[in-house]
Amino acid sequence: MLPDVVERLACPHCGEALRGDPAAAGAGTLRCAGGRHSFDLARQGYVSLLRGDARLGTADTAEMVAAREEFQAAGHYAPIAEALAGAAALAGGGDRGERGERGDRSDFGDCVLDLGGGTGYYLAPVLDALPDGDACGIVLDASKYALRRAAKAHPRAGAVLADAWQRLPVRDASVSLVLNVFAPRNGAEIRRVLRPGGSLLVVTPGPGHLAELVGELGLIGVDDRKPERLAAALTPHLAPAGGQEAEFRMALDHRAVETVVRMGPSAWHTDPGELRQRIAGLDDPVTVTASVRIDRFRRLSAER
Repeated sequence: MLPDVVERLACPHCGEALRGDPAAAGAGTLRCAGGRHSFDLARQGYVSLLRGDARLGTADTAEMVAAREEFQAAGHYAPIAEALAGAAALAGGGDRGERGERGDRSDFGDCVLDLGGGTGYYLAPVLDALPDGDACGIVLDASKYALRRAAKAHPRAGAVLADAWQRLPVRDASVSLVLNVFAPRNGAEIRRVLRPGGSLLVVTPGPGHLAELVGELGLIGVDDRKPERLAAALTPHLAPAGGQEAEFRMALDHRAVETVVRMGPSAWHTDPGELRQRIAGLDDPVTVTASVRIDRFRRLSAER
């Protein structure tokens, strides 16, 4: 795992910084500064920093991850990735002058934390879009199946197995940007790991997201009050800094419709046989709306 990634990680048990252990039998071992806890990198390239009381009941299964990779590889959500990369480039460039004047770069260079980042699909284009071109990235997710892919998503990224609802195994003020795409978020923890002047970009589905499928297939719909609930959860910790909407149409054949259902939360609540029967009654291909909102929040530099 890259040194730039390791230096931002923290032991989930004692909170101390992690470092590579040259005395370990394998090259892929991390140990806390006090030497009390060690963590071996999995053969697939990710490291598990889970605590014993982690809650992984809703972590993506192997089937969900395979469906997500198939759907994303087909390019159906490429406009979302492009819009997020553009927003990240603006956030990174817009804060750079302030960080230089105030010395807010701290002891760390630029790093992007993709919280609940799955396979790293969104992190990779963000890293390529940032102004410096040398930022590292961390994909943090509760699914080992997703992280096996995330470990290979980008040459400057590392993958960490952890529970987003607990204290994140990331050092204080060590990342400049947090991504959160259709994933759980803990405002207090996000603020802790962001350095002053850093940004959070949250992608949430709009009311019209997959609207043509929700009723026909009995999927979970989007709460109309989601923007209000998002603001209520985050504004005690971070300052709102604007947002944008992205909406586009997708032509999905029946296979793509099945994968988009199987990769999301509706996968936990639909019977596969019944789902295929309902899909068979749709046009092939069917035109489906993708509608998301990208909101930006900042940790203000004055908060010290």
